Amino acid sequence: MSVEVLKSQAENIVSRAEMHRRGIDCTGSLFLRFTRKMGMVRGINVGEYCKSWDVLKTVRFIEDNLPLDAPILDIGAYASEVLCALHRLGYNSLSGVDLNQRLRQMPYADKISYVVSDFLRMAFKNASFSVVTAISVIEHGFQSKELLTELSRIIKQGGFFIASVDYWPDKIDTSGIKSFGMDWIIFSKDALYSFLIEAEKFNFQPCGELNFDALDRVVKWNGKQYTFAWLAMQKQP
Repeated sequence: MSVEVLKSQAENIVSRAEMHRRGIDCTGSLFLRFTRKMGMVRGINVGEYCKSWDVLKTVRFIEDNLPLDAPILDIGAYASEVLCALHRLGYNSLSGVDLNQRLRQMPYADKISYVVSDFLRMAFKNASFSVVTAISVIEHGFQSKELLTELSRIIKQGGFFIASVDYWPDKIDTSGIKSFGMDWIIFSKDALYSFLIEAEKFNFQPCGELNFDALDRVVKWNGKQYTFAWLAMQKQP
């Protein structure tokens, strides 16, 4: 599948258990997360349990399609679990971008290249990466043309863009709601399909079948209830 939807909380539970079994669960204990949140100890709470499914799908896709030395970029990398998990698996050319000034305090910052930057205007050279990942990122301040222009520039021919997004098949109105200081959208089926169509103009094609069906509103956040959709696209010649 190149578009798939989180159907139930059980999928998150199973995914987190698999990550823990494989040693790529980077979330830490509940006690540690609480003490960090309360400012009692230093450190960043990496990952979120509700994002277990999409993080594991992303890691599996990369394992199935890319060698350990493939250059990989995660956008919206602050507190993201993807790069930490990939580092534990032996991937050794990892970069992350985020506007958060605490980005360089992330785990493995001596091994992972973290850059404080707007991911719509990055300083990387053309065709720098084999894959770009984005876990629950692009729906914040969504600018499709600018995003696709930058992705097309920095992703190598044959490379991939992998993302998860806030999603529900029917439109959920988020007008006037700010998240991280930006406008926030929950992708509907029509909006996500339109994004895939627009991506074709930038030579991106879905990697497989498209399944937009949803069952449960697994996520409750910012006064809305929805789920996550996961997508993978490949840059064509």
